[in-house]
Amino acid sequence: MIRTLLLASMCFVLSTPCHAELKMSSVFGDHMVLQQKQPVRIWGWTAPRQTVSVAFASQNAVTTADKDGRFQLNLEPVAAGGPYTLTVKADETKTFQDVLVGEVWLCSGQSNMQFAVSSSNDPDLEVLTANYPNIRLISVPQVGTQEPQDDFSGEWTACTPETVGSFSAAGYFFGRQLHQTLDVPIGLIDNAWGGSACEAWIRRDLFTDGDLYGALMDRWKKTEATYNHDVAVEAWKERVEKWKVNRKGGQPRAPRNPLTGQHRPANLYNGVLKPILGYTIKGCIWYQGESNASRAYQYRDLFPLMIQSWRDEWAQGDFSFYWVQLADFRAEQPEPADSDWAELREAQTMTMNKLENTGEAVILNLGEAADIHPKNKLDVARRLARWALAKDYDIDVVFHSPLFDSLEVSGDRIQVTFDHIGGGLDTFDVTAPIGFTIAGNDRKFVSASARIVDKDTIEVWADSVSTPVAVRYAWADNPVCNVQNREGLPVTPFRTDSWPGTTVDNR
Repeated sequence: MIRTLLLASMCFVLSTPCHAELKMSSVFGDHMVLQQKQPVRIWGWTAPRQTVSVAFASQNAVTTADKDGRFQLNLEPVAAGGPYTLTVKADETKTFQDVLVGEVWLCSGQSNMQFAVSSSNDPDLEVLTANYPNIRLISVPQVGTQEPQDDFSGEWTACTPETVGSFSAAGYFFGRQLHQTLDVPIGLIDNAWGGSACEAWIRRDLFTDGDLYGALMDRWKKTEATYNHDVAVEAWKERVEKWKVNRKGGQPRAPRNPLTGQHRPANLYNGVLKPILGYTIKGCIWYQGESNASRAYQYRDLFPLMIQSWRDEWAQGDFSFYWVQLADFRAEQPEPADSDWAELREAQTMTMNKLENTGEAVILNLGEAADIHPKNKLDVARRLARWALAKDYDIDVVFHSPLFDSLEVSGDRIQVTFDHIGGGLDTFDVTAPIGFTIAGNDRKFVSASARIVDKDTIEVWADSVSTPVAVRYAWADNPVCNVQNREGLPVTPFRTDSWPGTTVDNR
């Protein structure tokens, strides 16, 4: 009885009501962009069974929080425009100012998506001209955890010379192209994390296929059971002290905690995706793959699993998902050889046949052999933007790189036919097509000669292969190749064989 009286007195002292704090993810904030022409999902947390009202653009919507205090409702679609005010009212009220309605895209992946405008080509010129107040940017800090996060530390900002430098270059250039073409506000959400593995972006309970993921999960269970970061730090400190004595080589690097890093399955799903998951978007652009190259065959299933799992949980249908294929990287090789990067590119391309509303930007001519982070992010973004402009906004532009369609063997030559040729097949720099290899039944590939037969067909041959059975194109870490369409989009790397590769058994 005494406890009841105390609680009652706490609630009514100075006539101040007792209430639960209204909480929402920081993805809802001043200067945000809401997706046009789609129901806009609003969610948060308050007192259990609390009535919640949302006012926006002449709309008033009401819902009731569930037994755990979570509420969610959808606003009716609104056309591009603004600025508006969004008000969410429960026991207390949150008011968000300068809200625009336009196109919202998620910019995700690893370091090449994280790669900032300030590090890209001509950053001084790009920053000088970044006066786009209707492009809005928000970044999600890097948090790796097994515990699902509801919120993050971040805020929406208008794109200015002062704010653009630290933002994703690929994301910004993509959004700028859409903004200039569509003349609507653009919202860009960057949650990329350098070096991240695909499995870190996937909910842990989805790794149910033992054949595909059993070995991977077993390795992580062992690490989780045995790794002690404090012990690792102490061992590192001892190595540093020894290094100080002889100064040989570089100073030992501090250990990274794998349990909170960007490789552990589900860490990034929980830490940098979950707080924004469900925010109404138009689609996602993705720039990742390097960390999974050694397990390229596994990526054939892993990457589609990630995309589908995001779509399932986002609950807004098969939203558009466009990715950047691995660029050319590492030393050029004089002879044909196996390549895990080629196999990863192949796995990326295969995803277009597995899932609807997906697309691939081929950038074989934009990489740098000695730098895994090519600075030319403008052309990367333009190739992504072509997909979005054509598929999502019905703009008449060529968007798809030429893709292998079929082959026909005739004597000692193979004719390869392509689809998605745009204005027709073409070559860059020199007239003859470069980058083809050919093999007979011995499965030994040799460099091949080639010629363009017509706008969609290339003939391939090698004097040393009298009975060819298979052709490959750009099958190397850093292939020397030059075939494209007349719009400048490179031919997608391919092979016509299905012989086991170098990563087939890697799990």
